[in-house]
Amino acid sequence: MGSQVLVPFRGSEDSPRHLKLMGDLGQIVPMKYNPRDENSIKAVMAKANVVINLIGRDYATRNFSLEEVNQHMAVQIAQIAKEHGGIMRFIQLSCLGASASSPSRVLRAKAAAEEAILGELPEATVLKPAALIGTEDRVMNRWAHFAKKYGFIPLYGDGYTKIQPAYVVDVAAAVVAALRDDGSSMGKVYELGGPDIFTVHDLADLMFETIREWPRYVKVPIPIARAIATPRELFINKLPFPLPTPEMINLDEINSLTQDTLVSENALTFEDLGIVPHKLKGYPIEYLIQYRKGGPQFGSTVSERVSPEDYP
Repeated sequence: MGSQVLVPFRGSEDSPRHLKLMGDLGQIVPMKYNPRDENSIKAVMAKANVVINLIGRDYATRNFSLEEVNQHMAVQIAQIAKEHGGIMRFIQLSCLGASASSPSRVLRAKAAAEEAILGELPEATVLKPAALIGTEDRVMNRWAHFAKKYGFIPLYGDGYTKIQPAYVVDVAAAVVAALRDDGSSMGKVYELGGPDIFTVHDLADLMFETIREWPRYVKVPIPIARAIATPRELFINKLPFPLPTPEMINLDEINSLTQDTLVSENALTFEDLGIVPHKLKGYPIEYLIQYRKGGPQFGSTVSERVSPEDYP
C-alpha cells in the first residue's frame, strides 16, 4: 500500500483543500477530474496501484442520474483499472441492502455495479456499509438540524423499519484492513453493519436524547410521503433551473424505508476483517452536542431538558 493518496475531485479547488492537512506535505494530492471523461480518469489512475471507489449519491440532480453516479461511473472505473494492469487492489464501497429486487433505485444501481465490477475484476473487494454515522453524516445531523429548525422530524410509515447503522471510523478501518491483509479479502463481499439494530424511531429517539430535547414526530404514511416527493423527480430534468437538494423528502430514501436493511445471516462482516465495531451511543455521536440549546453541558439534569412547548 502506497504512502501517497490521490484524491480526484470536481468543482471548486477549495473543496478538497482541508484533506491536505490529513497527511504530511505532499502526501494528500487532490487531482481535478471529469467523471465523464475517460482520459481524465486514466490520468488520475496513471500512477496508482490501489483504487478505492467512494463515488455515490443518494439523490438525483438535473445533471447526474442515480444510475450514472452509482452504477455506470463505478463500472467505468473498474474497466479502466483492468486496462491499467498495475492496480493491485480495487475496493468498491457499495451499500448494505443493495439488491436487484430493492424498491430503491440507488440500491438497485449499487447491486448492478457490484455484479459488473466483480465481472471485470474478480479479485476486487466489495464493502457494503450500512447508513454511516459520524461527524458529517447525513442521518442524525440532518435530523437534528431539521428538529432545531422546525421543532419536529417526519417519520415515514410507522418509523419501525429496522436499520443497522455503522460508525464511519469503523468503515474506514475496514478499508485499511482489507488493503493490508494477505489478500484473503480479495474477491469477497463484506456487509458492514453496526453491532446494534435500531428502528428508525429508536435512532431518532437517541438523537433527541443526545441533543437533550423531548422527541416530537409527525408520522407520514408512505403513500403521502411518496406523493410529496414525486414532483421533484418528475420535473428535475424538465425545468430550466436546478431544484433544491431534498432535505428530508427524498423519494428514493422513502422507498428504501419500506423494507429492513440488515446484515445477512451468513455474510462476511467487520469481525472477518478483524474489527470490533463501536456501539453508537456515546462518543461516536458526541458531535450532536452542537445542537443543544444551552451549550454542551445543557440538559445535564432532567429539569433542563427542552420540551417542544418551549418553541415559540
